[in-house]
Amino acid sequence: MPQTVVTRFAPSPTGFLHIGGARTALFNWLYARGRGGRFLLRIEDTDRARSTDQATQAILDGMAWLGLDHDGDVISQYERAERHREVALELLDKGEAYKCFSTQDEIQTFRDTARAEGRSTLFQSPWRDADPATHPDAPYVIRIKAPRDGATVIADQVQGDVTIRNDQLDDMVLLRSDGSPVYMLAVAVDDHDMGVTHVIRGDDHLNNAARQMLIYTAMGWPLPVYAHIPLIHGPDGKKLSKRHGALGVDEYQKMGYPAAGMRNYLARLGWSHGDDEFFSDAQAQAWFDLSGIGKSPARFDFKKLENLCGQHIAASDDAALLHELQGFLAATGQPALSGPRLSLMETGMYCLKERAKTFPELLEKAEFILAERPIRPDQKAAAQLDDVSRSILKELTPHLRNARWSREDLEAAAMQFAESIDVKFGKLAGPLRAALAGRSATPSVFDMMLVLGRDETIARLSDAACESG
Repeated sequence: MPQTVVTRFAPSPTGFLHIGGARTALFNWLYARGRGGRFLLRIEDTDRARSTDQATQAILDGMAWLGLDHDGDVISQYERAERHREVALELLDKGEAYKCFSTQDEIQTFRDTARAEGRSTLFQSPWRDADPATHPDAPYVIRIKAPRDGATVIADQVQGDVTIRNDQLDDMVLLRSDGSPVYMLAVAVDDHDMGVTHVIRGDDHLNNAARQMLIYTAMGWPLPVYAHIPLIHGPDGKKLSKRHGALGVDEYQKMGYPAAGMRNYLARLGWSHGDDEFFSDAQAQAWFDLSGIGKSPARFDFKKLENLCGQHIAASDDAALLHELQGFLAATGQPALSGPRLSLMETGMYCLKERAKTFPELLEKAEFILAERPIRPDQKAAAQLDDVSRSILKELTPHLRNARWSREDLEAAAMQFAESIDVKFGKLAGPLRAALAGRSATPSVFDMMLVLGRDETIARLSDAACESG
């Protein structure tokens, strides 16, 4: 029976959910979900000085917004410290680890001497093979016995085989002198106990793999499959940082990018499937494989992100899009849509979502729904409402009032009227936009009329026609 795939995302709660971390979570989620496996979440909160509940919540909120659901409970690494200690003591009993009584001063002296003599400064403890009968009654750390010769090969699904000479690996500390476990031990124990089959993470952890493999090997545990993915760079080719713009996924939510577009873009950031750019979650889960991840760092490109987000907004189900729009309003501290406005937004979504790349752009197009009478045109739209235009609107209004309220009949009435006064319809469009929306960039005037309905449309046109200067 084939092994169930288990992946994990294991962020440190020291700040927001970074865009690079979000992509790592997405890759793990896609890999597990596409294979009927499990995707687990572990919070690596062993650094008590820097870990905060707010940061943990920010990670959970960011994943919830991105739609990356995890299986089972969130695991706290800190709460598993007793289990990590248990493994260190087991390694000690098996002779795979030892007590080291060297002080910090002794270690520093060793390094200084080695440097002066041109030798490796990797600490070699005199206690590695010492007779326990010679152990002093003094504080000690527990160190693993790393192999002194040969090489460790990380069979990486992205980087290929990575060979590290064992004389480059020191006898890593497992338990500090106060009995607290180190991060390297905690990660290896947690991944094993959680049944993680595939460790997919940033390539800044590549060297950690060799050290964590020491623990697996010493305990006789099967190794997970490793895949170390290149980091994300800014458009200038340098590591993504604040100077390139937003770093936390919460900022992208507040900028109004839809989650589906964000998932699609992050999936394409370092992974490809042929020439496919725009795809659904179902397609991404079916297609995603480690062999499609490139070895070079990906470059973040806001234009590509916006283009994909626009396509996802256009392709979205209206009710789902409206639900996400409400989430955007809440995230940015704006009042929720309710009552008649909410139902008009639902009615009008078909003409709002075309060519809108973000929720602020969609709301800008929806200004004709959100505005209240009397409509106050902005400067550009007000220029369309001179006395001549107002008198034309006054003449046009009865023709529209008497038309059947369908697109075909409204268009016919407007065209006939334009012909009767010998102007092209384009001459009417500007004043109509100004009267109905108070803007010059809007959905089609006939879409606005259909969404607003006969009474509201006629009322707005009458208002504009009456306000002659």
